Amino acid sequence: MASLVGSEVCLVVLCGLPAVGKSSLARELREAAAGLGWRVAALSYDELIPEEAFLTRHAENDTGELHTEWKQHRQAVLKSIEHFLQNPNRSELPDVCISKASWEKCIQDLLKTPSQPSAPAIFLLDDNFYYPSMRYEVHQLARKYSLGFCQLFLACDLETRVGRNRSRSRPVPSEVMEEMQRRLEPPDPQRNAWEKNSIDLDTTNRLNAHDIQKVVDLISFALKNPLSPIEDDSEQKEADRLRCANSVVHQADQACRKLISEAMKTARDNQVSSSTLRSLASELNERKSKFLQDLKAQLLRDSPLGESENVERAVKAAVEVFDREKREILSRTIEENTPVQPR
Repeated sequence: MASLVGSEVCLVVLCGLPAVGKSSLARELREAAAGLGWRVAALSYDELIPEEAFLTRHAENDTGELHTEWKQHRQAVLKSIEHFLQNPNRSELPDVCISKASWEKCIQDLLKTPSQPSAPAIFLLDDNFYYPSMRYEVHQLARKYSLGFCQLFLACDLETRVGRNRSRSRPVPSEVMEEMQRRLEPPDPQRNAWEKNSIDLDTTNRLNAHDIQKVVDLISFALKNPLSPIEDDSEQKEADRLRCANSVVHQADQACRKLISEAMKTARDNQVSSSTLRSLASELNERKSKFLQDLKAQLLRDSPLGESENVERAVKAAVEVFDREKREILSRTIEENTPVQPR
């Protein structure tokens, strides 16, 4: 089989929270694709990435800045796809950190000699993809090789997801489910033009034939309208803006955590009661989360930060703002709860 570069290929992002039904949809799409003569690789990140790497995923902070090791594993999946596009006759992986056995299982359909030489190749990328930056990396790969690209966003109510999650062999902790729900940023074509080839699917109930046909139609459209490398750098500027914003918010988050830790020590030194300490910690952490969300939104509205010294100045200015708010909250708490000394 010759290189797949220049052939009909589509990268399909299946995004949504855990237990929303992405893997089930991938199975149904494989069946539908077989009837159309398409070859499909269903790439489940849960299977491709070693289990120990998933533990680091749950340690990420409020900013969307992922643990370095976890990011490397995610990028390894895309690197493997890129390698396969160029060398489809060879199933071996480049020097990446994903499971070789799982990879060969995922691409076994693509390794078979197709009944039609021009049979389209579909890559179903099954992961949470809850930040736009995660999905944009897939878009960049599709654009680099002029591939089709589309996104399927799956959603259902929390009760349904929790019930499905409990029945899993390796359920996601409930606190992680809630945290991911808070951080989720669904595809937004109005804000991100590159997300225009996206549809939403309600998976509270089993998807019907009409739903599957909608997905097939979207993939067909993406195959017939592959992306082209752009001449201007507007998308790259947007990616740079997002990366800088994440860097500022990540560094600000670390500094704010230290400020909160110092505030809690000060409160304990002032003999504040245990119940009040819990309330103070909750208030400061809630304020920090809201503060970081507002900070990121503000940074994305402004011009790209550019040089590292500008990032450092932005971090310093942001932390000073939170420090003032922290001191006000701490001062009020101590004043209201410090025991009155007898005269």
